[in-house]
Amino acid sequence: MIINDEFKEALRQILWQFRAPIRYAFAYGSGVFPQTASGTKSASTVHPHASTAISSVQGNQGKMIDFIFGVSYTQHWHSLNLQQHRDHYSAIGSLGSSLVSRVQDRYGAGVYFNPYVTVNGVLIKYGVVNLDTLCRDLSEWDTLYLAGRLHKPVKILRDDPRVRLANQINLISAVRTALLLLPPDFTEQELYGTIAGLSYLGDPRMALPAENPDKVANIVKYQLPNFRRLYAPLIENLPNVAFHDPRCTNSDWMNDPDTNATLAQDMDPKKRGNMVRRLPRSFRSKLYYRYQSKFQIPQKEFDKMLEESDDQDPKRVKKQQGGAFDQRVASDRREDLMKEVKRAIKSTVQWASATQSLKGILTTGVSRSVRYVREKIAKYRDGRRKES
Repeated sequence: MIINDEFKEALRQILWQFRAPIRYAFAYGSGVFPQTASGTKSASTVHPHASTAISSVQGNQGKMIDFIFGVSYTQHWHSLNLQQHRDHYSAIGSLGSSLVSRVQDRYGAGVYFNPYVTVNGVLIKYGVVNLDTLCRDLSEWDTLYLAGRLHKPVKILRDDPRVRLANQINLISAVRTALLLLPPDFTEQELYGTIAGLSYLGDPRMALPAENPDKVANIVKYQLPNFRRLYAPLIENLPNVAFHDPRCTNSDWMNDPDTNATLAQDMDPKKRGNMVRRLPRSFRSKLYYRYQSKFQIPQKEFDKMLEESDDQDPKRVKKQQGGAFDQRVASDRREDLMKEVKRAIKSTVQWASATQSLKGILTTGVSRSVRYVREKIAKYRDGRRKES
């Protein structure tokens, strides 16, 4: 993603304030990529001593900056970080790195957040995740908690080859899932809006007055060129979808925020069946079991069918091909397919997101949790006010 070089360097300088080793890191959210045209808080109001780069980028949209840190050894990382930054942790930090790492890894989505901390004069929130947990969610969609964040534009500050490969799987899976939810012809905004909204399906915050109801639409509206840079190269390499818009022949169309190009997808059941088969394993299993119930397939017959169609081979790479069941799923009425795919997404997101939110009360502490909820409610009310 393209962002101001000085701003990117200011974000990287924040990472250098942590002695505990960070293998992979990205910054995300409205503090990095604006989601509104204007704001009410200046950067100087939010950040105690923000650099000129951060102040100039955020302007009157002063926002806390969100980070995710990927680490190799959770307990070791927290042990070092507790020695250096004990004030970043709630009371649970006094019980030691062993308990902190157990709370992180065993509950919710496997992320430990420290919000409302000041580093290098900047107010930040950072989440710590084990690299194995991150890569598994990206490639299999166990929870979609982190995979969903990486469906949207982020700024990668420290890269890791294993995460980079897993995220390519994640992004192309997001396109395939969105195509199952979209009609034969659609626009870029519809595609990116569908992708950006995947991880919010089943998120309890969206059902409560704790999130801006226009959040997804705003993300796409103000970051359309960044979504395009993320997904256009993937779309060009997929056999069943393409841009069908003369504006795409213009040399500068990729950077044009006013272009909302049209696309078309091939609705051939065989090609769509291949898309179903190539969905992330954990998510695909949930979709399969929904259709086992819908088609009333006996369990023994269903298990045998799955065994016969299993083309996972650890010894060699083999392109996954959709079988008769995948094609039957893909051929379902569009309204019914949308309903089942959304239900599978909700069942993926709901539990992990809810438990992660509850865990946040423990790991964040009461005062910071109350502050977080108040700010979310304010965003919700602001969104409602703009609607009316």
